Amino acid sequence: MARLLRSHRTEVGTRRGRRALGCFKQAVLILRWFIDGARLSQLARDNALSTSTAYRYLHEGLTVLAAGAPDLATALERAKAAGLTHLNLDGTVIRTDRVAAPGPNGADLWWSGKHKHHGGNVQVISAPDGWPIWVSPVRPGREHDTTCARHHGLIDALNRLADQLGTLTLVDLGYENAGDGFRHPVKKPAGGELTEAQQTFNRVIRGIHG
Repeated sequence: MARLLRSHRTEVGTRRGRRALGCFKQAVLILRWFIDGARLSQLARDNALSTSTAYRYLHEGLTVLAAGAPDLATALERAKAAGLTHLNLDGTVIRTDRVAAPGPNGADLWWSGKHKHHGGNVQVISAPDGWPIWVSPVRPGREHDTTCARHHGLIDALNRLADQLGTLTLVDLGYENAGDGFRHPVKKPAGGELTEAQQTFNRVIRGIHG
């Protein structure tokens, strides 16, 4: 983290002695926020900074880390090179404070009706062992997982990957009818029951995906 910050300061032309914290102490501040969930007010006091400066240092670190993340095409190329048997895709809503942003129909854009709180939808592609290989930019929590995946180009990209290499993507029922490159559990029919074969299929998919 400190090396990344030093490279960033060199790139933007930060002069020596113009920052309240050196790269190492700034890196510690950022990692305490990530690992311990320390409040910014506490981090500011511990480093004799104003709260606004602590926020600025934190967000600089987040920007530096994000700049090193692979884009979708690079992540999928690495997955191809690694010969992964399949990929996992799932969306999660990260809780946030209230965001006053009405959507097209006037409803709160960042309110997740499913989770009953404000948040942002983030899509994650992971390797078979669950290790994340790509994380999307945030979308409003009100949006459905499939809507977010289409916005990021995931549906087309993962269907192409399956067509080219046979690498399927395991998902939950939130991605129903996304395409032939996806495998999700069979939905229970209205007023009916799943067959024994369908129940077995669902156990296999959920077990591997989980």
